[in-house]
Amino acid sequence: MAEQNIKSMTESGLLAAITIITALIGVYLPVLGTVAILIWPLPILILEVRHGMKWTLLSILASGIIMSILIEPLAAVRMVIGFAPPAIALGYGFRNNLPASKNLMLSLMAAVVAMLLAMGILFSVTGINPFNMQVDMLKESFEATMSAYEAMGIPAEQVADSKSQFEVAFSMITLLMPLVIICSGLITTWINFAIGGKVLRRLGHPVRSLPDFEEWRLPKLIIYFFAFSLIGLYWGSAKNIDILYQISLNVNILTTFAGFIQGIAIMSYFLHHKISRWVFWLIVAFIFLNGLIAQLVAFVGLFDMLFDYRKRFAKRQQ
Repeated sequence: MAEQNIKSMTESGLLAAITIITALIGVYLPVLGTVAILIWPLPILILEVRHGMKWTLLSILASGIIMSILIEPLAAVRMVIGFAPPAIALGYGFRNNLPASKNLMLSLMAAVVAMLLAMGILFSVTGINPFNMQVDMLKESFEATMSAYEAMGIPAEQVADSKSQFEVAFSMITLLMPLVIICSGLITTWINFAIGGKVLRRLGHPVRSLPDFEEWRLPKLIIYFFAFSLIGLYWGSAKNIDILYQISLNVNILTTFAGFIQGIAIMSYFLHHKISRWVFWLIVAFIFLNGLIAQLVAFVGLFDMLFDYRKRFAKRQQ
């Protein structure tokens, strides 16, 4: 027992040191810092799988205290609250051998709640709205660019057209902030799930993997959310209900993207072993860049959630 405690304490200290170094890189190195922030939760989830929740929480507490001294208290609190919960959720899923899809979903929910909580703390302490802050930064950058264009002698008509287009883009960004938070949480969760799974397998821990891409089947509930979003967009626009329109717009884009993923999975199923994978992903890139074809693929994927074309095709082959 004593040896186990010493081992747990040693690894906790080592992984806590790694989280602190990663946080310092994330704060002080502009480009590499973005990567460091994304993988900051990785040592936490590995520690939880290997030594349990107690040592994980102690390591997070120690890391947070040292980070608040070396960086800045508010930044350290935001990082710990924003990124530790999804790491704990992922570690819990790996440790308890949850199905990969369930582990990802629980971790994504934890990531979204954690990001909202971190933003709430920033707003309560500083009075700064994080949503408006991001948009204001983009506007300042855009205005500086437009001023440079005007100084270069670019015709005023072109500058005015660019300004009108970007104003529409800014209003759209404001509407889609909830979707941005979800996508940010998804990216962080996915990266740590993929890298964490590989690291844990190397360390000898059994980790469940997602099924092959061509076998992905997203929940049927998504298509009902898609239908709700269409109704909500209509009523929100017709009745000038801004909050309904914003929610419906975010749900519509999210469910359409889910349909696109399932549509690509169907393509992968039917083209498996018929073309090389690099050719397949080249085709996917072309489809993604073509709005009309991408929309068609998304609709195919959404309807597949109801009808399961692959299952029907497999039955015919038998």
